[in-house]
Amino acid sequence: MQYSIIYSCVSHIGKVRSMNQDNFICDKRFMNVNDDSIIFPLSGTKNSKNASIFGVFDGMGGEECGEVASYIAAKNASVLEIGKDEVFDLTQFCQKANTDICNYADENGISTMGTTAAMLVFTNDGITLCNIGDSKVFRFHDGILEQISKDHIVISAFGTKPPLSQNLGIPPDQLLIEPYLSQGRYKNGDKYLICSDGLTDMLALEEIKELLASRQVEENATDLVNKALENGGKDNVTVILLEIKQKKNKLLKVFNRQNGERKV
Repeated sequence: MQYSIIYSCVSHIGKVRSMNQDNFICDKRFMNVNDDSIIFPLSGTKNSKNASIFGVFDGMGGEECGEVASYIAAKNASVLEIGKDEVFDLTQFCQKANTDICNYADENGISTMGTTAAMLVFTNDGITLCNIGDSKVFRFHDGILEQISKDHIVISAFGTKPPLSQNLGIPPDQLLIEPYLSQGRYKNGDKYLICSDGLTDMLALEEIKELLASRQVEENATDLVNKALENGGKDNVTVILLEIKQKKNKLLKVFNRQNGERKV
């Protein structure tokens, strides 16, 4: 059985930051550094028979060159080929992106630079999730919103934003990166939300759920970003929203008038 994957992506600098350090991979598209040429939303439809990759990368705002780190990750994701082992391919992606970010930092005399990564791969057989850092992935179905990614954070004092325990851009001699990976099946009507913390820091989960329950994917993605901006827009905000639609089998009945046979 085949499915359509309807997608919409929006990325915004927010109201406070001077630069958008977020990036994404959406139907192989991503942003160049300081790129303001893309017109959002990026929307379209993919067929489940071909592997599709979607992801959000949040360059670490407190670090140097976060926008370059997220760009390096997005560029690597744009050329990632998915074979029969999605978990292996995504693990290799994390290792390659991590190495490239570390090499860039070394070559340019940068002490630290990093990015999160939250990615979904859709195939006809199911879905594979890969995340590192605190960018989140949610599933919304039958009115229930569930985070399916795992936050890599360090427990901190109440009221302060916890630092990351994992991200892309960590030298191997300091820490072995361990992305969270999981696999499962998707269902008709599922919505998946991939986002940077510019969304989840500005919207309560109940607000996100209410918005996802209404309207179409294109409008939903824009509504989510606009609501984050209305609530303060204190960070860059990037959203990829996806909806699964089962393809209906259309049997074209053609009658051969000469011999009376019916071809389906």
